[in-house]
Amino acid sequence: MNYSIGFDVYGTLVDPVDMGQHLETLIGNHATEFGQLWHEKKVEYAFRRALMRQYADFTVCTQQALQYCLNVYQITLSSTEQQALMAKFSQLSAFEDVIPGLNELAKQGHFLAAFSNGPELSVRKLLTNSQIMPHLQSVISVDDLHTYKPNPDVYHYLMKRVQTDNNTCMMVSSNAWDVIGAKAAGLQAVWVKRGANKLFDPWDIQPDLIVSDLIELADVLKQKS
Repeated sequence: MNYSIGFDVYGTLVDPVDMGQHLETLIGNHATEFGQLWHEKKVEYAFRRALMRQYADFTVCTQQALQYCLNVYQITLSSTEQQALMAKFSQLSAFEDVIPGLNELAKQGHFLAAFSNGPELSVRKLLTNSQIMPHLQSVISVDDLHTYKPNPDVYHYLMKRVQTDNNTCMMVSSNAWDVIGAKAAGLQAVWVKRGANKLFDPWDIQPDLIVSDLIELADVLKQKS
């Protein structure tokens, strides 16, 4: 069976905490913790905006999360330094398994799309810089709907865009909340467990597959075909 596969971007295709070298220059010893908090807060802010129906694109969530982290760590950066740091999000690196995994999935005949909370132009720039874009057939953004995952409307929009149903539309994400959202909306869903200590949320909703990376996903789907 061939699937239309929507891949989460931040945390699944590229590492959102891959800001270490940039953060160390400006933040110093707290760079790792700062980067993790920044990622968590921008996701939280997206969730809040979706629930409040007060949409602003993910760039705004990221900027406001940055300001929160600067306040927490009592760090002052100029507007120029903040803008330079924000720009680095278009230069995040792909996980090592991503390009070979996508290549193998494409050979199997699956339709491959990035499916992100980020604005399409920003996501395309990021995926181009990380050399992932040539291995995908589409970029689909929640910005079209002015809300965020895990709103079920967003996953239904994915199915509409790839012109398939819930039996052959698959969401692939390293974020448990994203997998749960896709399953709740009726899609097939795969959790990419990027880290031995990662835990899946105990919501009595389980992914259809759990894999360590995209190469393993390609191997599993090949065996199932």
